[in-house]
Amino acid sequence: MSIIKGGLLDRRGFLKTTAATAMAATVPMSGAMAAPKRGGHMRMGKAHGQTTDTLNPGTWENGFTIAMAFAIHGYLTEVGPDGSVIPNLAESWEASDDASEWRMKIRKGVQFHSGKELTPEDVVASINFHRGEDSTSAAGPIVAPIQDITIDGDTVVFKLDGGNADFPFILTDYHLAICKATGDSIDWQSGDGCGAYILKNKNFGVSISLERNPNHWRDDVGFFDSIEMLALVDQNARTTALVSGDVDAVDRLDLKTVDLLGRKPGINIKSVAGTQHYTIPMDTKIAPFNDNNVRQALKYAINREELVEKILFGYGSLGNDHPIGSGQRFYNKELEQKTYDPDKAAWYLKQAGMDSVSVNLSSSDAAFSGAVDAAVLYQASTRGTGIEMDVIREPNDGYWSDVWMKKQMVFSYWGGRPVEDQMFATAYKCGASWNESYWCNERFDELLVKARAELDEDKRREMYYEMQDICANDGGSVIPMFANYVFGVNDKIHISENIASNWDLDGERWAERWSMA
Repeated sequence: MSIIKGGLLDRRGFLKTTAATAMAATVPMSGAMAAPKRGGHMRMGKAHGQTTDTLNPGTWENGFTIAMAFAIHGYLTEVGPDGSVIPNLAESWEASDDASEWRMKIRKGVQFHSGKELTPEDVVASINFHRGEDSTSAAGPIVAPIQDITIDGDTVVFKLDGGNADFPFILTDYHLAICKATGDSIDWQSGDGCGAYILKNKNFGVSISLERNPNHWRDDVGFFDSIEMLALVDQNARTTALVSGDVDAVDRLDLKTVDLLGRKPGINIKSVAGTQHYTIPMDTKIAPFNDNNVRQALKYAINREELVEKILFGYGSLGNDHPIGSGQRFYNKELEQKTYDPDKAAWYLKQAGMDSVSVNLSSSDAAFSGAVDAAVLYQASTRGTGIEMDVIREPNDGYWSDVWMKKQMVFSYWGGRPVEDQMFATAYKCGASWNESYWCNERFDELLVKARAELDEDKRREMYYEMQDICANDGGSVIPMFANYVFGVNDKIHISENIASNWDLDGERWAERWSMA
């Protein structure tokens, strides 16, 4: 029998259970809620979306494309509202004793929007799309441990290069959408998925429109008849659209005015603590950021408490220069919390052989609401440390394609990942596509592989503790704060009390889980 601890399946039970058991563990919570209503047209305003977005799953990197992906596509597994992993297109799974082989039984009777039946061959092609030396997918690092994928009847067999008891969580990644196999690849261009909604129109950077899939295999998701999702990157435009009734919900509210907004009749504010965090990656390939003493100076020169108070208005908590949230299983609670220390910042500059250093910090509210203000506060806190910081305000449109991972020091945000290995492999492993600071640490990468395969909880905890220490005190990113997900909906929308926290807006599965009130 599976054991639920902190919303996650206990490792021993997880390896020995089937996905059907995992699904059953989530039923009592949802079963107590009133049944959602079917029908209606839902309008969502997103603080994301740009003209360079595509339907290619290897390129998805913002809240607009993630929400679209979960609406139109099916996945082998998904993160449930309580944080556990539950079945989707894989109706059950089994692991070998060392968790190096996983057998995923593929659900029968599932159709793509075009009417084609889902087959194990589609699953293999969809995962292989992100594998191999020629792949440019951002999911490359998380599927790299897969050595071979074979088909055994209605079961897909994954053979890994070592044990990974978190593998079903890895398959929840939003890049790993199951698309139709075609030739030696997949058909991603058409947007033909097997999700709860059909993509009818798209104008990236502006909006997309969706219609409910009448042939979807599940009857407990997909309640709206149709959805329009708009890219409203401008904070004022997004808030105004909610107040005026032009949209039914918006994400990433302006925390300076959220309390006032919540007093308006018909508007409800939701605040959910999770793994979302804001980062300031430095390009460690170039000077001065290739010197860890300079990186440490910049980490001690930021006033984290001030940012949580003035940027998050209390809707968050202090970060400690690593991406693991305090609610996660292997969070290092013993790691000393960095505090604002101008003298220590100056000392680290001296260790680098410098009396002063000049840096450019690029920011835009495309990164997160208040990112420009946060940059100005950071600039002010560096005075007297020897750090001369110039804040460059970048345009919202094109920020993720032209600034992020292009300029020397930038603001960024992450929704986090449900397990530590996935977060570290995606953004901190040397050479990972989304290693936004281009940081490499041989010991960190060694521990990443060992921790993934270690089945002893205590030994694995020690490894993840050390990895967080390395990340905090050698890594290439300043991570000053973790932010709650704060979004607004009007009273026309019904949301379950059990809101997922692995991504914004109910795990970005709002299109499936919400309904008209």
